[in-house]
Amino acid sequence: MEAPLAPGGTIGILGGGQLGRMSAQAARRLGYKVRTFDPSPDACASGVSDLHMTAAWDDLAAVRRFASGCGRITLEFENIPPATVAEAARICPAHPSAEVLAICQNRRREKEFLRAAGIPCAPFEVVESSAALAPAIARMGHPCVLKTAAFGYDGKGQVKLPDASADPAAAWDRLGGQVAVLEGWVPFDLEISVLVARTADGRTAAFDPAENLHRNHILHLSLSPARLAPDLASRARALALRVAERIGLVGLLGVEMFVRGDEILVNELAPRPHNSGHQTLECATTSQFEQHIRAVCGLPLGPTAATSPAAMVNLLGDLWREGREPDWSKVDAVPMATLHLYGKGRAAPGRKMGHVTVLRPLLAEAASAAEALHAELAR
Repeated sequence: MEAPLAPGGTIGILGGGQLGRMSAQAARRLGYKVRTFDPSPDACASGVSDLHMTAAWDDLAAVRRFASGCGRITLEFENIPPATVAEAARICPAHPSAEVLAICQNRRREKEFLRAAGIPCAPFEVVESSAALAPAIARMGHPCVLKTAAFGYDGKGQVKLPDASADPAAAWDRLGGQVAVLEGWVPFDLEISVLVARTADGRTAAFDPAENLHRNHILHLSLSPARLAPDLASRARALALRVAERIGLVGLLGVEMFVRGDEILVNELAPRPHNSGHQTLECATTSQFEQHIRAVCGLPLGPTAATSPAAMVNLLGDLWREGREPDWSKVDAVPMATLHLYGKGRAAPGRKMGHVTVLRPLLAEAASAAEALHAELAR
């Protein structure tokens, strides 16, 4: 049995983005030292870590040196070679495992896992060639969406085929002619996510579902709790826990779902803290980042009860017009609004630079205030 890592130990985080930064901050508050590993020397998590190592993901000698000073290894995003995590795990426990990472970073493996585990998801077919695409579309029907099997996020690596006028060959070429997954289009009522934590000895905890609204395929607003009937919320939590158990998770898992009527379908899995859970820093007894660290280290999991309705709005680089910093005094002027900036050097359209969380007694008030504040920052 894996012994817990006591405070005072060192946690190594593979990835130096904003999720690694906020995980590192949570780890430090719990009494841990933190190392970060990223190919970029300027990764934003480096500013809050005790040591930042810069090396390529496939530099296994560097990975071994990094892991040799750690008591636990974890990660903050999926685009890491599973072999890197497996190499680190030869030195100290690494959570999530290379096997879990391999499933979640590839849509084909992810969908096939869900199907084999009996987890409800959208209908899909694996398409391995241009010639196989048209027959697959005929079986699936329109509308449908073609997605690359690997390296897709924030709407990247996918093409919608709305009707019979869509050209299968053009869609195939647009995705670079690589193995893809064809999914049936789900006309959902809500898109939600549930964050679930699991320890190596099988203890679990789930947060209430968050409701997610996107702009240009990037999460814009996340509402907590989701506007769901209590029975649907309970079923969503149970489904996320079931996924975590079946995949053998240790750490935190974001389970993205579609709600259609009384049906819940799992869409994607993210084995790390999730953008839709940032508001837990203000609105939950335990934040998603603290819960992630607790699960990875084998500590008692924290309570997930919400303390207030909340709305989280992403701050993309589009707000930095002509390179000018937005007027953050507008956030200070809004009661119960909290600004988080990630310390990234260069703002670019679509790049996540920070977020704001707004708390209110009523969810509708929080959502309205967050949207109004975002509009003010965009002026």
